[in-house]
Amino acid sequence: MQTSTLRALMAALLLCLVPSATLALEPYYQNFEELDETSSTALSEDGWLVFGNVFTPDTTFIYGYGPFPAPNHDLAFCQIVLGEGGEEQGEKVLSVFSDYENADHGNGNLIESNVYQEQIIGAEDIGSIWRFAFQHKRGNIEGASSALAFIKTLDPEQGYLLTNYLTSDMTFISDTWGGDSLIIVIDESLENQLLQIGFLCLATNYEGSGIFYDNLVFDPVGNVSVPEAEEFVSATLGQNAPNPFEGTTRIDYSLAQSDRVELAVLDITGRRVALLPQGVRGAGSHQVVWDGRTAGGDPAPSGIYWYVLRTGSGQVSGRMIRTQ
Repeated sequence: MQTSTLRALMAALLLCLVPSATLALEPYYQNFEELDETSSTALSEDGWLVFGNVFTPDTTFIYGYGPFPAPNHDLAFCQIVLGEGGEEQGEKVLSVFSDYENADHGNGNLIESNVYQEQIIGAEDIGSIWRFAFQHKRGNIEGASSALAFIKTLDPEQGYLLTNYLTSDMTFISDTWGGDSLIIVIDESLENQLLQIGFLCLATNYEGSGIFYDNLVFDPVGNVSVPEAEEFVSATLGQNAPNPFEGTTRIDYSLAQSDRVELAVLDITGRRVALLPQGVRGAGSHQVVWDGRTAGGDPAPSGIYWYVLRTGSGQVSGRMIRTQ
């Protein structure tokens, strides 16, 4: 199984607490300077949660455990540490690593350790664009260990089905401080779902897995105008598959009669990213494959995209998620 597929599978197994907060996303900012690094509850009091999943070496799921209030010590999941920050980071930063208290490390099983903040998406959030920005530095990650930053959404009404999984790979980052961000668009399908921002690592055999993070920002950065899905009977547009996808994805559509067709991929701002094969197509079913690349041939970043089918009769659009 490919690593990316394994990560997606692991993420789908993550169960969560349902907070009792008001149904509306709230900005979150944290540089850890005001948290007491000597307190075992410093991170949990700031709202951090942890969850673990365990897999056999061949990636068969064994069990999950949590969620629990995040600890603050050097044996499991996460800790506030001193002396690793630069001028921008200050004295205190967050270290995220494996759950080394889990004895299944010694059995050669894979331990996935999730450290995250969680909120509920409200109706007033629909149409907004949110950014999760953070700074990062390589810690003691080694061997086969891997690490990710993520935004996830999960649907409690469907058994915590993973509906968004936006990631940035932290496995091979530099040992000097850098920055990264992830973007998510909140559409109507996400109302009342859980949204998580955070970090995870995958490790076994007590190998090092630590990554340092600081200056976390989760805030709204705008609103998106969703391409209008005009209803017209001359064409239908299916959901792309697979979705989410990493490499390629297939888009199906059908025409009631022969027509000139344009199928474009747009980013969340409405900017055209790619123009898929177009021209006159006959009545019936058709398929188009997007390879996840921009018009210039570069891999498109992970995130949410719209695919818009235009004919002489009107247009219809769909939404898809690209992961990396």
